[in-house]
Amino acid sequence: MAFKSDIEIARAARKQPIQEVGAKLGIPADHLLPYGHDKAKVGQAFIEGLADRPKGKLILVTAINPTPAGEGKTTTTVGLGDGLNRIGRKAAVCIREASLGPCFGMKGGAAGGGYAQVVPMEDMNLHFTGDFHAITSAHNLLSAMIDNHIYWGNELGIDERRIVWRRVMDMNDRALRDNVVGLGGVANGFPRQTGFDITVASEVMAILCLASDLGDLQRRLGNIVVAYRRDRTPIHARDLKADGAMTVLLRDAMQPNLVQTLENNPAFVHGGPFANIAHGCNSVTATTTALKCADYVVTEAGFGADLGAEKFMNIKCRKAGLAPDCVVIVATVRAMKMNGGVAKEDLGAENVEAVREGCANLGRHIGNVKSFGVPAVVAINHFAGDTEAEIRAVTEYVETQGSEAILCRHWAEGSSGTEALATRVAEIADSGVSQFAPLYPDAMPLFEKIERIAKSIYRADEVIADKKVRDQLREWEAAGFSDLPVCMAKTQYSFSTDPNLRGAPTGHSVPLREVRLSAGAGFVVVICGEIMTMPGLPRRPSAEVIRLDAEGRVEGLF
Repeated sequence: MAFKSDIEIARAARKQPIQEVGAKLGIPADHLLPYGHDKAKVGQAFIEGLADRPKGKLILVTAINPTPAGEGKTTTTVGLGDGLNRIGRKAAVCIREASLGPCFGMKGGAAGGGYAQVVPMEDMNLHFTGDFHAITSAHNLLSAMIDNHIYWGNELGIDERRIVWRRVMDMNDRALRDNVVGLGGVANGFPRQTGFDITVASEVMAILCLASDLGDLQRRLGNIVVAYRRDRTPIHARDLKADGAMTVLLRDAMQPNLVQTLENNPAFVHGGPFANIAHGCNSVTATTTALKCADYVVTEAGFGADLGAEKFMNIKCRKAGLAPDCVVIVATVRAMKMNGGVAKEDLGAENVEAVREGCANLGRHIGNVKSFGVPAVVAINHFAGDTEAEIRAVTEYVETQGSEAILCRHWAEGSSGTEALATRVAEIADSGVSQFAPLYPDAMPLFEKIERIAKSIYRADEVIADKKVRDQLREWEAAGFSDLPVCMAKTQYSFSTDPNLRGAPTGHSVPLREVRLSAGAGFVVVICGEIMTMPGLPRRPSAEVIRLDAEGRVEGLF
């Protein structure tokens, strides 16, 4: 059989009209706002009418720490959703939208792969329904209103040295990390140092993904702390009267997007905070809507379980009143070998001992997931070069961790390759054995919450923070923010803050560089090590090979 690329498979898909996809979830055509023939937004009126419906079972897909060998978390999420439908269960998929930054940077597209994809793939990776642009515009409107307020007399008494609201754009651009605005004379305002973050790190993105409806959205936007006065009292977005206009810009973006898998099963794609610098989950609105319309909802959290799953449990579930019924941890034989010290160019050769050595990373994630009281299943995402001995080494190791591993071939076979996983996951979800509980209570002091994550999830010996960081956390506690969860901004490649330290390291330290209050979103961002909230492009960005072919179709995105 001739090999087909992801894009060739996606273009050959026989898509159903989006109204037919919505009908599978009981969404009437007049409650869908079409964006072409194959994607639509679900109307707010329909969502509000779901309030009294019971929720389906929630299944979280997470993974080991990512490696250059590839893991396939989104691919497995889609494959599992298709697999559940294949065995007769009414299931929907919930994933995040793709950011233009990594699409044109080093990652490429983000819609699954092989025969486990969400379509229209090209649209999803390029602007989609405009949600990210709306978030960028709403964020930067607030930025403009801050500087405009100062220009026209500064009635609120903003201390220009204590403006904490930066600007954002949905692109990797390291040159914008730190800059000075307002140069060029009196007409251009007052010069001050500021910078840009990527849109997925914006608090507006987090708010959109955590808000329950438009009223909650505006309330949260109004609660954003943008600056402080000289007496250290906070100034909020509502003080600048910016929350109303920001909500208007986000009105359509607040409605979740409905698309379909290659097998024409419903998929909600909405929101896109990164898990290494933000909370890494799709929107609460999309997840809760899916749970009211389907019996099983398969969602994912970004990067490894130490980041995405931890934040899914401690932030999203805590804030939205959700509880996962089962967690699937995605791993590959290739990634186990890399964690065991094998170089990428040598992954094709069988190396059972390296697989066994690398399984320590997987074992750490299994233990961490179980610490939340949720049962965990390992999905081995199959690659053609995997040998039976290597696969057996993974399954035997997982058994020693009190869990089970199931081989999945969804990339090559679609839903038929995930029947076994879907059957087992449904059994676990239906059993009611999950006893979910967050890792720490609301009442725990902020620094102790950081330590709990660092020591329990990362297995660090200590958290290093200077007096400035500790004093800032105490100030926020005194101001009434002590009950907020913490959102760790850390490298995705390691349990530590050193991206080169693979496996399951212990005895390391977690240095805190900075903390940021996201009062509207409802958490404190903790920036660790050298992590950046505005990524840069790699030496050879994906943008160099992305182009239109002679027929006007996109090439190079995958």
